[in-house]
Amino acid sequence: MPQIEWLDQYSVGVETIDNQHKELFARINKLLDACSQGEGKKVLPEILDFLGDYIVFHFSTEEKYMKDHLYPHYTAHKNEHDNFVETYKKFREEIEKEGTGVAAVIKTNRLVVDWLKNHILGTDRKLGSFLKEKMK
Repeated sequence: MPQIEWLDQYSVGVETIDNQHKELFARINKLLDACSQGEGKKVLPEILDFLGDYIVFHFSTEEKYMKDHLYPHYTAHKNEHDNFVETYKKFREEIEKEGTGVAAVIKTNRLVVDWLKNHILGTDRKLGSFLKEKMK
């Protein structure tokens, strides 16, 4: 499976947030690598555990920046985070019931990669533009 490449367009311009996004990309790429070598089922539980914890950590980092700088779109941005966490929890429950088959690996890639790219390119970039102005 092809890796997701970090591109400059994903940068929000806030080093802490960009570094956390890069870490998410790296972990997803670890899963994609494992899938391409037929080992996806083996690493999926580890990646899912990491993502569950790291997503909460990352979202709390962004939310702290938003609160500290009185971001006017805080509620909408936080709602996106909350909705993703709920989707992720339901997804984890499905995997625990159905097991870590190929379908689960593909679903994980779609869920996380698509959401992450769309969230970064839309919502997070708006936050980044706001923060860069506030932090000058």
